[in-house]
Amino acid sequence: MAVADNSFSLSTMFNALPYSKGISGFIPPPGFAPRASATPLHAALFNLMTDGEGVSYFKGMISKSDKTVLQRMASLLTSDSDYFMAIVTNKYGSRRVQKLLGKSDDADALFCAAILRRFLHITTDKYATYVTIRAMVVFDKEMKKAMYEHILYHALDLACDQHGCIALNDIITDSDDPYYRDQLLDLVASNALCLSNDASGNFVVQHVLTLYDLRCTHNIAVNLYGHCIDLSFKKYGSYIVEKLLEAEESMVVVVVELLDCDGDTLMRLARNEFGNFVVVKALRFTKAMSKIDLFWGLVQKLMPFLHLLRRSHGSNIASILDSFRLRC
Repeated sequence: MAVADNSFSLSTMFNALPYSKGISGFIPPPGFAPRASATPLHAALFNLMTDGEGVSYFKGMISKSDKTVLQRMASLLTSDSDYFMAIVTNKYGSRRVQKLLGKSDDADALFCAAILRRFLHITTDKYATYVTIRAMVVFDKEMKKAMYEHILYHALDLACDQHGCIALNDIITDSDDPYYRDQLLDLVASNALCLSNDASGNFVVQHVLTLYDLRCTHNIAVNLYGHCIDLSFKKYGSYIVEKLLEAEESMVVVVVELLDCDGDTLMRLARNEFGNFVVVKALRFTKAMSKIDLFWGLVQKLMPFLHLLRRSHGSNIASILDSFRLRC
């Protein structure tokens, strides 16, 4: 059924809706799609929310709707968990549900309950995850609190998911609640090692380091001490170590580990396609931050391998060492 073919007005449709009595307690298997037995109201609304050609029609309908109509619409959208899931996991459905959030406290209460009912499934879906992100911007304080509790409970699952990590990063960045923001940062820091070695989780660690929260950065560095060299041999792990080198509080932790390792390990790291960037940054930042003892410690430890660095990924390190050898 195309949106333009609706044989009755949407206003009439929503006025006919009963007020919500809550979400259905029955959760069928994932993959729900409106069935032939679905009511005309469900079918018409599903079509309105997911039709790729119904953008202008939807905008026009919403602009003319009062809060009562919006609440009735939210009531139908959230009347069944799988029906709601089928809509928000659709590209257009997700966008249109996002447009409905924040327009009415009563409607938001229904949407909040629906999101919490299938929180992990929604927040790790390619399209539905943006519904959670939007909700955390526009929901009121009490609804956000309920959402935060679920976010904390599922934080590691979100961090280790390719779509969930995006949501978690956005939520941490936009958080306007200091208590929950600190709780999330502490959780990331305390699990920094496992997250740093995860394909998606490492993006979360990288992201929180860009927030330059001194306490969190220090805690991440402490929890990664003894593992920075191993991480530096890996593409995304090396990004994390490089970011640690940018802050004085964590830079010392990384450089001490570099100085404590044996010469052969440092040489291999300096010649590695990823590790060489870590060593270069360690040299540059120890010098820039006037950590002269650490800087010269690295130079002296690397100098015996100068000939091996010149024709490898470590050629940039060799150039730095050459410049100081000529001055001496």
